[in-house]
Amino acid sequence: MKDLVWDNTLSVQIQEIDEDHRRLVDLFNLLCHSVVEGETPNYIQALMDELINCTIWHFSHEERLMLKHGYEGLAEHRKEHRELIDSIKALQRRSLQESKPFSSKDIKFLEQWLTGHILGADMELGEYLGRVM
Repeated sequence: MKDLVWDNTLSVQIQEIDEDHRRLVDLFNLLCHSVVEGETPNYIQALMDELINCTIWHFSHEERLMLKHGYEGLAEHRKEHRELIDSIKALQRRSLQESKPFSSKDIKFLEQWLTGHILGADMELGEYLGRVM
């Protein structure tokens, strides 16, 4: 599995959001390496906890910026945030309940989850914030 590389393609052109996204990409890559290298399930679950907690914090950060700057897409963006958190928590629960390690399919899901949100809803937010900040 190759690393997810942070580059200008993933930049929303808002420094504080890009910094959060870089951290999430770093955690994703660490998780991928840990799965491939066969780290212990407890270590991988700790990484998942960290990824989830950082994601929740980041979503809160984005939502605060949306509130501050009157972003009209807040409700839909917030809904997408909730759905993303629910899906990653469900993935983690399944892994814990079934005592099943993360698969390449799970990693691909997480990659699409992360990049899809950045390249979609967050790009729109970045364009908006770039105009009003």
